Amino acid sequence: MDRCIVLVDAGYLLGAAASLLAGEPSRSRITVDHAGLIQALRERAESETQRPLLRIYWFDGAPDRVPQPEHRRLRVMPRVTVRLGALTRSDGRWAQKGVDAAMHAELTELARNRACSDIVLVTGDGDLLPGMMAAKEHGVAVHLWAVQAADGDYNQSEDLVAEADERRVLDRAWITQAVRAKELTGVCAPPPAPRPEIAAILSAPLPDSALAGTERPAEEGSHPPAAAEHSPQGRAAAPKGVPTPKDLAALRAPGVQAVQHPTTATLRWSSDKGWVDRPGAVAEPPEVASMPTLAQLTTAEQRWADREEDITTVGGDPYEVGQVFARRWISRLGDQNHVHRLSTMYPRIPHRIDGELLRYAARFGLLAHKDDQIDEHDRYAIRAGFWREVDVPAATEQHAPAAD
Repeated sequence: MDRCIVLVDAGYLLGAAASLLAGEPSRSRITVDHAGLIQALRERAESETQRPLLRIYWFDGAPDRVPQPEHRRLRVMPRVTVRLGALTRSDGRWAQKGVDAAMHAELTELARNRACSDIVLVTGDGDLLPGMMAAKEHGVAVHLWAVQAADGDYNQSEDLVAEADERRVLDRAWITQAVRAKELTGVCAPPPAPRPEIAAILSAPLPDSALAGTERPAEEGSHPPAAAEHSPQGRAAAPKGVPTPKDLAALRAPGVQAVQHPTTATLRWSSDKGWVDRPGAVAEPPEVASMPTLAQLTTAEQRWADREEDITTVGGDPYEVGQVFARRWISRLGDQNHVHRLSTMYPRIPHRIDGELLRYAARFGLLAHKDDQIDEHDRYAIRAGFWREVDVPAATEQHAPAAD
């Protein structure tokens, strides 16, 4: 068949791009426009081979082979097929398992079935040499693409280079069409843009009961802030850090002045270790604790439709995931008073709904361990998306003209 196929080893392509642009092979150091990258690969493959593209196969690793947000975005793009191997941690480093074997199997199968006349390989692993040789024996022209090496040396197997029919180098100018190096910020994720309403919430004085409740026993492995060691009371007045959900709830306790905030404010706190009851915290009122969860509001037919939407249209962006969850929950509520009641609780989401929201986000590969740290920025964005959807109907109804 007079068509071309592209097989991409994502670990090689993005790792080499990170080395070239950021000085180290960690993919966390770069941002990738996947739609732009796929389009650039397609255009270059068709130009180099003079054949129309049949398909791009994207091979990558993922923890427990669970698709990550980028994989979900890629697999719904036209003429893109995602194949996942395992991603495992060994000696402090992440390693792909099964990706090379999957690429080898796909390469030989495509050639054996004469599915194409030209195959473009974007890889550097010499383990694919037998597959490349087998493809050539079936009459397929093999094009090997390399990423420009950061140190000027080869980042591909020399045997692989020698066996290829054609070899091209994706240079820095080509790579930077869709890949950018992140600026170092000193934190594991870029901080969100400063918002005055967030600053107002975080600067609000916490009641003594809430501050006392933040003390943890020594055996839990927590450490007090450095400033606390020098405080006469053994507790630092500032900085307090980010208040927990119950700390913020305590601000609404009797006798404590509530913090005023606009309905468009976004969320800042996290509960990565689950909910911990603390002395002096304010319990949820019955009308809040009884708010129905999305699972309770969803029929079997709706559950199937939700899953279909998740697979085909939801890309897995943290903010988008929070919005999708909130839209479904709001649309299925019989009593819309729950929405108004919830909007007055900002930034605290009821326990059961918040837990369900984070479990839903985990389905998209969010909240996973990245470089041995929980991605706090993802949690921030998930809840920010949730609150954005909660604010919209509340604000709309609040400003609706009164009936005559």
